[in-house]
Amino acid sequence: MPHYHKLGKIPSKRHIQFRKPDGGLYSEQLVSTEGFSDVYSLVYHTYPPTLVKEVGEPWSVEPEIAIEKNLQHRSFNGFDVAPADDFLESRVPVLVNNDVHISLSAPRKSMKDYFFKNSGGHEMIFIHKGEGVLKSMYGNIKFGYGDHLIIPRGVIYQLDFKDEDNRLFIVESFSPFRFPKRYINEAGQLLEHSPFYERDIRKPENLETHDEKGDFKVLIKRDNMIFPYHYATHPFDLIGWDGYHFPFALSIHEFEPITGRVHQPPPVHQTFEAHNFVTCAFVPRLYDYHPEAIPAPYNHSNVDSDEVLYYVDGDFMSRKHVEKGMITLHPTGIPHGPHPGAVEKSIGQKETGELAVMVDTFKPLSITKQALGIEDKNYYKSWVE
Repeated sequence: MPHYHKLGKIPSKRHIQFRKPDGGLYSEQLVSTEGFSDVYSLVYHTYPPTLVKEVGEPWSVEPEIAIEKNLQHRSFNGFDVAPADDFLESRVPVLVNNDVHISLSAPRKSMKDYFFKNSGGHEMIFIHKGEGVLKSMYGNIKFGYGDHLIIPRGVIYQLDFKDEDNRLFIVESFSPFRFPKRYINEAGQLLEHSPFYERDIRKPENLETHDEKGDFKVLIKRDNMIFPYHYATHPFDLIGWDGYHFPFALSIHEFEPITGRVHQPPPVHQTFEAHNFVTCAFVPRLYDYHPEAIPAPYNHSNVDSDEVLYYVDGDFMSRKHVEKGMITLHPTGIPHGPHPGAVEKSIGQKETGELAVMVDTFKPLSITKQALGIEDKNYYKSWVE
């Protein structure tokens, strides 16, 4: 994932004395993954990160499953999810399995009264509408339309929105988001054929050290429960940090499409991989340039995966009646393909302006109760003229 980064002040070596101007010690913390075997960061707090004043009663946010086993093409109108003031309350799970939870969110308010930490999953928050700042102890990342915000497990953060008109597509993974193996060399550098480069990755900046005591509420999610913790010091009290474990942003607008003489399969659009699923970005691009090319995708059977497509913007030559924020689910084993008339219509077209995010899972997805409330129930019939 992102290479080494550092912000603020750090000592010359690990695990040695690092003193404040008044002679006291800064508090070193190792934030590590897979025990001590994978990426990590060393962070230096003004106060120990262990000062818990109170732990409140937890509450459940477990998705309510309406259809556990699905074998039907489905479509959901994502913008029908009603806005809510609070960020956590606005998160509506739609499609879930044991590897990934896919949710929609339309928060109106910034996170001012609490902080959030997902201790059970890594998050990819795709910004469909809105802009603002992702704040964490690692620094700040400005975000806007088209950004993928990758927030690793265990990062305490706040989202500070510019206004109330926000739409988010959230992919919560129970394994890390990684760059596809074919994109990177043995040193971890993105290769020349990768559709994005290290320069496109926006890392935290403008580290703000909050030397504050008081009562700071951190809502921690694990095992589909929210645990309210109250800390005696501000979570963003770092004087400095370095390492590989930190949030970052990658804009869909920085993704450089890979095209060819004939139609290219979805793996050329891949952005990230995790355990048992991948994500992709469909972006504006030139169509295939073989003289007899058919730009519309061929019919396809997902023998090994469920396919989820989140429509962001533009026209989709393979679909009719596409709206912004729509989600389609094409399950394992059932063929899907262009809608009637789309194949002939695509011939001779030179380019597309479509934007979409795809999630392909290798285990079947269940459908939540909330998803049924925004479903186009006749979608599976849409291939019949």
